[in-house]
Amino acid sequence: MRWDVIGLVIGWTLRIFAIPLTIVGLYSIYADGLEFAIKTYAITLLVAFAFSQWLISKVSGSEMTNRVRDREAFAAVALGWPPVVLLGAIPFWLGGMFNGPFEFFAGDANLIEMLRGALHSWFESMSGFTTTGATVIDPSSSPNCVENVEDCIASQPKSLLLWRSLTQWLGGMGVIMLGLVILSRVLGGGASFARAELTGPTLSKLGPTLQSTARRLWTIYIFLTILEMGALYFIGGLGYFDSVNYALTTLPTGGFGVTDGGVMDITSSSAVLILTIFMILAGINFSLYHVLAMGNPREAFKDEELRTYLLIFLLAWLGMAFSIFRSNLDGPSGDEIESLRQSMFQAASIGTSTGYASANFAEWPVFSQIVLLLLMIIGASAGSTGGGVKVLRVRISFELARREITRIIFPRKVVAMRVNGEVIDENRIWIVLGMLSSWVVLATGSMLLLSMIQPQWEMNDVLSVVISSLGNTGPALGQFGPTSTWASMNDLSLFWTSILMWLGRLELLTVLVLLHPRTWSSSN
Repeated sequence: MRWDVIGLVIGWTLRIFAIPLTIVGLYSIYADGLEFAIKTYAITLLVAFAFSQWLISKVSGSEMTNRVRDREAFAAVALGWPPVVLLGAIPFWLGGMFNGPFEFFAGDANLIEMLRGALHSWFESMSGFTTTGATVIDPSSSPNCVENVEDCIASQPKSLLLWRSLTQWLGGMGVIMLGLVILSRVLGGGASFARAELTGPTLSKLGPTLQSTARRLWTIYIFLTILEMGALYFIGGLGYFDSVNYALTTLPTGGFGVTDGGVMDITSSSAVLILTIFMILAGINFSLYHVLAMGNPREAFKDEELRTYLLIFLLAWLGMAFSIFRSNLDGPSGDEIESLRQSMFQAASIGTSTGYASANFAEWPVFSQIVLLLLMIIGASAGSTGGGVKVLRVRISFELARREITRIIFPRKVVAMRVNGEVIDENRIWIVLGMLSSWVVLATGSMLLLSMIQPQWEMNDVLSVVISSLGNTGPALGQFGPTSTWASMNDLSLFWTSILMWLGRLELLTVLVLLHPRTWSSSN
């Protein structure tokens, strides 16, 4: 392991991280006052600059003449996320979203409450950067939510809500991916960095270099975000602040809202429809948008994963609509239109791991809840900002099962597995199987762990919390449904679910590679 590579990646990532933090800090002067901006953002920026400068200065005297090895790239990405999440948590801690040092020294919180506030800040930041969207902002955890405050999230300082939304936007495309524009000129192995952080089993090169690919992906991402902001403001009728925040959390399929009720508090049906459309768009492989921009719509719609993704959405939508209408649980009359509208929104939201809620789906019929759990597991397309195990992996696993059945019936027949007409390399198949098997083992172990440390939970609580965390979905079922926060969990449960979010965002193998002794070896 060459620590100079790790230090350079983390150091430059933290420097890039300081840019959006500075922007929010300047907005804070306007929205929350100079004193709040200094104690919340200036201190965080000083920590970020000092730590990044220390890491980069350690590298400046060394020469990295060799190409970055895969294990170093994967380790750098895995180890790069915790410092970013930790620094992203500091504004929440210092700004009073949760009990921090200022509350402690003022006598409003004891040491235990301050330390628990640090954990809550870490959880909120991890949930943001991993685009999970689960929250612990609650009257029991936030000193800003005094007794006469009706809406706990809306009562938070505006700049903290903006920073909270921005963590999801930055995490959607990947904070390390943002640094590729710089790192690809300094280090070799840019493709390894991208493979370690971008979601899904494939990486489509959209340009002659990884730097140009990163630039084009971010251009598409920014364009869609601005387009949604404009649509929500001019068509949906939302205010400027809400339009910005919801656009920042829709495209990364994050799901943070600016009120306790989130989307349930939005009265504009046009705005809800816009959110639905952009959630579906965010769940599509971003490389297909480049194909569309190049004037090849037919090639884009020939993509097998895209067709499977849309088919899953359609079946989930219609299946849940029928179940809701039959059970007459949604809306006062349970009519077909309301059932179709609610199920369409939730199929898009949960299927892309966004996690918005237009209704309390924890009270929906069992069939609909099972469909939602399956959508949490499957997730969106590879190369999108969505979570889950990805549609492409599920499709490959089905193709593998069909191939093995064919081999049993016709032992001598050679059957090649194809996706979009191209033969899938056996190495890719083994990587997919490795990821899926790791997911099953980790999910099973986590369910056993949570059921042991939270014996009062019911079965659907344990199942949905683990699946939601690993799938980066956010709201779960049972007592952790869309109308509840996760603040009632004990400290160990909160910490472990935050680790599951990290593992799920980097798709397990990028983080699990740290457990192998060879990763830490200095030999080739």
